[in-house]
Amino acid sequence: MPLRPARCYKGVDKPPYTRTDYIDGIPQPRIAKFVMGKVDGDFGYKLELKILEAAQVRHNALEAGRVAAHKYLSKAVGEEKFTFVVRVYPHQVLRENKMMAFAGADRLQEGMRRAFGKPVGLAARVFPGTVLAEVRVNREHLEHAKEALRRFKDKVGVPSTIEVTELGKVSS
Repeated sequence: MPLRPARCYKGVDKPPYTRTDYIDGIPQPRIAKFVMGKVDGDFGYKLELKILEAAQVRHNALEAGRVAAHKYLSKAVGEEKFTFVVRVYPHQVLRENKMMAFAGADRLQEGMRRAFGKPVGLAARVFPGTVLAEVRVNREHLEHAKEALRRFKDKVGVPSTIEVTELGKVSS
C-alpha cells in the first residue's frame, strides 16, 4: 500500500504517541546519519533551518532532505569543508487505520469510527523556533550552504527560514 500524503499526518492536534516500550511493530527511522562532513572542523559560519509553524515531519521526508542537502554540499563544496547536522529525531509514532481502497470497497467495508490504527511510520514534532538542520561552513561556501538548506526545506514541506550566525575567528 502506498504512503498517504504528508498532509494526513502534518497536524499536531492529536496527543503524542511515543512510548515504544508498549507498541509492537514500529518501523525503524529511515534517517541513516545525523552528522555528516567534517565533524570536528573549525568553521566561521553556522546556518540553521528554523521552523515557523507547528507540524509533524515524517522520517522519510527528513531522510529525503538530508540526502538532497548532503549530496549538494559534497559536490559543490567538498566533504572536508562543511559540517551538516540533522537536529531532530523522529519519536512520534504515526498510526493508520487501513481501509480497502478498490472499486466497490464502499459496499464491502465502512470501517470502525475513530479506529486506533497500526503503526506505519515515525515523525518528528516541530514547533516554531525549532532548528531542523544546521550547516557549518567558512565564508567562501556560504551561498552553497544556503542552497543546500533550501533544498532540505523543499523536501520537508513545513514553512521555515534560514538563519546565518557568525561564529567568530577561524584558525586557518
